[in-house]
Amino acid sequence: MWKKKTKQFMSAGSETKQTLHENLAFTAVEQYKLIRANLDFTLPADEKCPVIGITSAMRGEGKSTTAVNLSYVFAEKGSRVLLIDGDLRRPSIAKKLDIDNTHGLTDLLRGKGARIEDFQSKRRDNWYVLPSGAIPPNPSELLGSDRMANVLRQLREMFDYIIIDLPPLNLVSDAISVSPLISGMIVVIREDHTEKKELEKCLRQLQMANVRVLGCVMNGVKTGSASKYARYKYYGNSSRGTGK
Repeated sequence: MWKKKTKQFMSAGSETKQTLHENLAFTAVEQYKLIRANLDFTLPADEKCPVIGITSAMRGEGKSTTAVNLSYVFAEKGSRVLLIDGDLRRPSIAKKLDIDNTHGLTDLLRGKGARIEDFQSKRRDNWYVLPSGAIPPNPSELLGSDRMANVLRQLREMFDYIIIDLPPLNLVSDAISVSPLISGMIVVIREDHTEKKELEKCLRQLQMANVRVLGCVMNGVKTGSASKYARYKYYGNSSRGTGK
């Protein structure tokens, strides 16, 4: 098991400034890089393009922010990275990064002519951000469909890493539906928000579905009276089943 801590300063301003790696405090940036390094050791060395799912037990735990910054630090080291907003019920990646959500994953799944080149980020030429696109009536079925498998198969030929932001696992089954198509899952936890029974339920569902849990990221840990700071911990686990 591996454990690290850091602080993140949430400055006033737009949601992008509060979210994106390039605007965070130095210590927060370094901890995202440490998570990246530990994932490199955890993921199979011979896997061409790992697909990493990011989920949580409940809403409001910071999974989308984790997905954004983790994908960014992978791109920062020179890898070609794709961030996918796979929360087809309440997408947030486009809002966090101030980009258009008119087209995205659902267009690729429906074969509507969307090109992955259209989703290249203006911040880094090796960082691609695929929003959710139009909200479909059947998100869970779509994420676990043959079409999703085919899209991911094609995308894995184009990228070094793919990171998918997924809905909270205890609310809907979407994360479980797509789990056979990914390399592993990271579970995001927020102190004083995530209920123990909800976390246990989340990890139990992942274990029952034989999902490889790559680790857990905890945020929102209070540091004395400095409430404007948040401390992050990462618990890595390369075994199958629950990460503890």
